[in-house]
Amino acid sequence: MSPAGCSHVNGYKVDNWKQNLRVIYQCFVWSGTAETRRRKAKSCICHICGAHLNRLHSCLYCVFFGCFTKKHIHEHAKNKRHNLAIDLLYGGIYCFVCQDYIYDKDMEQIAKEEQRKAWKLQGIASCIGEKYTTWEPTKRELELLRHNPKRRKITTNCTIGLRGLINLGNTCFMNCIVQALTHTPLLRDFFLSDRHKCEMQSNSCLVCEMSQLFQEFYSGHRSPHIPFRLLHLVWTHARHLAGYEQQDAHEFLIAALDVLHRHCKGDTINDNGKKANNPNHCNCIIDQIFTGGLQSDVTCQVCHGVSTTIDPFWDISLDLPGSSTPFWPLSPGGDGSTVNGESHLSGSTTLTDCLRRFTRPEHLGSSAKIKCGSCHSYQESTKQLTMKKLPIVACFHLKRFEHSAKLRRKITTYVSFPLELDMTPFMASSKESRMNGQYQQSVDVLNNDNKYSLFAVVNHQGTLESGHYTSFIRQHKDQWFKCDDAIITKASIKDVLDSEGYLLFYHKQFLEYE
Repeated sequence: MSPAGCSHVNGYKVDNWKQNLRVIYQCFVWSGTAETRRRKAKSCICHICGAHLNRLHSCLYCVFFGCFTKKHIHEHAKNKRHNLAIDLLYGGIYCFVCQDYIYDKDMEQIAKEEQRKAWKLQGIASCIGEKYTTWEPTKRELELLRHNPKRRKITTNCTIGLRGLINLGNTCFMNCIVQALTHTPLLRDFFLSDRHKCEMQSNSCLVCEMSQLFQEFYSGHRSPHIPFRLLHLVWTHARHLAGYEQQDAHEFLIAALDVLHRHCKGDTINDNGKKANNPNHCNCIIDQIFTGGLQSDVTCQVCHGVSTTIDPFWDISLDLPGSSTPFWPLSPGGDGSTVNGESHLSGSTTLTDCLRRFTRPEHLGSSAKIKCGSCHSYQESTKQLTMKKLPIVACFHLKRFEHSAKLRRKITTYVSFPLELDMTPFMASSKESRMNGQYQQSVDVLNNDNKYSLFAVVNHQGTLESGHYTSFIRQHKDQWFKCDDAIITKASIKDVLDSEGYLLFYHKQFLEYE
């Protein structure tokens, strides 16, 4: 094929070629509706051997389906002199004269438009649900790959994506959060696929800097990266974090997510005009990944009327035993003590305990009466928090730093946390099922989207006045590394689970892949 592209396309571009190509994409390639998918499954078989697979292609000139692997589509093209065919799985167009898949600007535009329509019909979000066309190398490219000894091979022992960060003066709080963000699977995929469309002035966008940071992390370089531009932008857009004093890693995380959210302009609604499916009603990549919905039910103690509100959250802050806030006693032998498979040591506290306390009904007392919408008078009430909508990445903040008028201290209570976490017991739907007498402790296969895997842990060593942040990062399944600013060392699962834990990052299991 010449550098100018395929010259044989012009023979196809006559009469109603655009409409014909659209129909082929709609009915036989992308298949946006259930009906078109059923029709494709029934009709799209090789007209020679009857197979569904073997890289099925459709002739662009007539209704003929043929196998590419067994060359049945090649035979048809030769006999009928129909030079172009379309791959029914990926939508690529093949020229039998050029003997290669071709690129044509007009055809590519039609393909993208019809693909977006199909995704919309299937309810797939534009930022995280897009299906990327698989690249298939040509014979020439395969030959070059075989003879190139320096090509990079991704294996379970690969360390690409691991890179230390230079401490620029008490910036370990930033470095540990950057490590967690750069190892968030869907966030990594977004930035490495160059999805950000910047609408800000040059050198002022934190999203652009994060995009560059991902490129640096996954470039394969082994030397520590110096995040001076990132630090400058954080100081610019979150002035309360400016200066060389030690800051709180949790505060930095929330500030970073807020600035990234504000700089991701242009993605606030879906293409069909409906609000995005998260409580922030924003379709930017940050809200798609990190935003969940927290349901608050306030129940009147007189008429039992319930007032419900749903608020967005990026993280859940959990009280710990040892704080001045009374901690609800949870005995190891109590109801649900086996949730998430956490084993209780004598007197130990688990993450599940903290979540149970967070979602327990709380009596507001006589000093905090509310005006009941049903009674139309001020009454005592109870309040209960549950999860209405779970985020893709759930971040749990263990409240280890206590600040009050009389007390400033760090709480060092050990909290055990699991590698795999099931959030089903803490969902609003589970509460409703229990109230209706329908809730069962057995694991429901339909609740797989409530299950999470641990992928990052941020720890704080030292005291409130003098301390240091480090993080554990999961590189591959069951393969962990400790990130201590510029130093990266291999860690065991025991090292991770035995750590004190300050911020715990969990990723939805069904959206993960190794």
